[in-house]
Amino acid sequence: MTLHLHADHKPHKPEANNKHYRLLPAGAHIVQPGKVRFRIWAPNAEKVWVVLSEPQADDAPHAQQAHEMSADATAGWFSQEVAAHAGSRYRYRILNKQGHELLVPDPWSRAQVDSVHGDSIVVDPQAYTWRHPGWTGRPWHESIVYEAHVGCMGGFEGLRTQLPQLAAMGFTAIELMPIASFPGERNWGYDGVLQFAPQFSYGSPDQLKALVDEAHGLGLCVYLDVVYNHFGPEGNYLAHYAPQFFCHEHQTPWGDAIDFAQQEVIEFYGENALYWLEEFQFDGLRFDACHAIWDPAFLVSIAGRIRTEFHDYRHIHLIAENDHNSVTLLQNGYDAQWNDDGHHALHVLLTGETSGYYADYTDNTIEQLARCLGEGFIYQGEVSAHRNGSPRGEPSSEMPPSSFVLFLQNHDQIGNRAFGERLITLVPEPALKVATALLLLSPQVPMLFMGEEFGATEPFLYFTSHSDPGLTHAVREGRRAEFAAFPQFQDTSLVERIPDPNAESSFEQSIPRDRQTKAQAAWRAWVTHLLHLRHEHLLPHLGHCRALRYAAFGTHAVHAQWQLENGDMLTIAANLGAVNAARHLDQLVSGPAQILLDHGNAHAALQAGEMPACSIFVCLEHPQA
Repeated sequence: MTLHLHADHKPHKPEANNKHYRLLPAGAHIVQPGKVRFRIWAPNAEKVWVVLSEPQADDAPHAQQAHEMSADATAGWFSQEVAAHAGSRYRYRILNKQGHELLVPDPWSRAQVDSVHGDSIVVDPQAYTWRHPGWTGRPWHESIVYEAHVGCMGGFEGLRTQLPQLAAMGFTAIELMPIASFPGERNWGYDGVLQFAPQFSYGSPDQLKALVDEAHGLGLCVYLDVVYNHFGPEGNYLAHYAPQFFCHEHQTPWGDAIDFAQQEVIEFYGENALYWLEEFQFDGLRFDACHAIWDPAFLVSIAGRIRTEFHDYRHIHLIAENDHNSVTLLQNGYDAQWNDDGHHALHVLLTGETSGYYADYTDNTIEQLARCLGEGFIYQGEVSAHRNGSPRGEPSSEMPPSSFVLFLQNHDQIGNRAFGERLITLVPEPALKVATALLLLSPQVPMLFMGEEFGATEPFLYFTSHSDPGLTHAVREGRRAEFAAFPQFQDTSLVERIPDPNAESSFEQSIPRDRQTKAQAAWRAWVTHLLHLRHEHLLPHLGHCRALRYAAFGTHAVHAQWQLENGDMLTIAANLGAVNAARHLDQLVSGPAQILLDHGNAHAALQAGEMPACSIFVCLEHPQA
């Protein structure tokens, strides 16, 4: 069959240029061969030097040259042009106004040698020659997302080699967990401190560009997870020379909030977003934990800036993670939000777990899932018991299904479990197959987590590689204390068995491995079949899709109907439970229909008035025929 790899309509693109490049207002900029301009915002600095570190013969210590930088006319900025070249190593030596001197990496560094504590590298951002400079992306509703941790996939090069198989299966987008430089060699990425430098242990900036380039050649978009709500606990030196970056008035789970009232801060993150989109040709950004950003105006303004820069030029997609269920963002520049509500309802139905935030989904769970399919958010202003009785969410029924990214698993929902278990080890396979079909054939944008496509059984654990022993201890003990509060962890020996995040084994155990077993081959075939059905029958018509009706029946069964852009009506009925549920086919469809999926003998049973356990029925009606 033919997969729909390109949209019918693409934005106009000016004359192709294979030298994609973002001229940043700070950092190291090659002004001509052999000369580099360095610039940094350091409002708490008395003096600043750029210290070049050049390698010597015979493994001798690097020779260092310090060049004092001049204060710019703009308050707080320092700059200097010195003799240097692509590949030169450097750091800044900063004497702050309190009389303390410190050697720090460049906060605008495009690459690091081997650590967030060490040398930054002068990079020629125009050195890479793009093979697909004319790529303009795909419409958002065509997204079928594969979330990946680059380190677990073998770095930029390792992931690049796996792209052809993912594209052949039917994925249309890869979403990378954060790649901004973090402490050590392994981390989830949410501890990033150098926002412009791809993590050194994953590969070079040019290897990242090659990954994105290869994806585009296969018709795949690439989205990047960015963290603009906090810096990691190790390697952030901004407080030494730019404490104005933070404000004590607002607090986050990670400490003082970033001060988005500062113009320099707004510019830093705006340029970072545009840097990834322009210089690396990412097709979109996923904004982590928007609810932890105290100023929602920043989120609206950065989206507006991105839309202005790429207007009528490329498809650029912006995705929010936002516990507030804010429709306001979806109406102001954001294509979609991760639908945690949908995940939580599905998880409770599949596992029966009701602790923590799942407590909000224990009553009328199947009705909640039905509402998710028809309206997007489950909580649209209702009181959340988990949030101390506070109302949560905004009305979302008028939003199209593509405004919501639906998933059964992601890095958080697996990795924030004490032992990182995947659903395939927690849920009977027949129920999980039905849930996967519901996910991949409903009009919301589906997302799978790496390894989910072949039924990986390896856990995804929380892992770090901090160098500070005190921080290592605090992270390990803090995580164990967090789980000790749950009833199932009253056995202290169980708490002690929670893996140490800083142990290398925690990372190694988290790598999904396709062992080519019959079970894995069968699971991959099931996912591939579902993705091909989505491509052939749904993907071309998901634009301007709208929900028509939805309802729950029984304790674990649901049906919903949507009108597609071409006028066809998509109907899905799914029973996730272990018992049959009363429902007649006439209650689902009104006339002749094209059956897309009949799993578990659902069609024949529905004709007799009953929906079998662990079954799903999907069909299209063609009213115009």
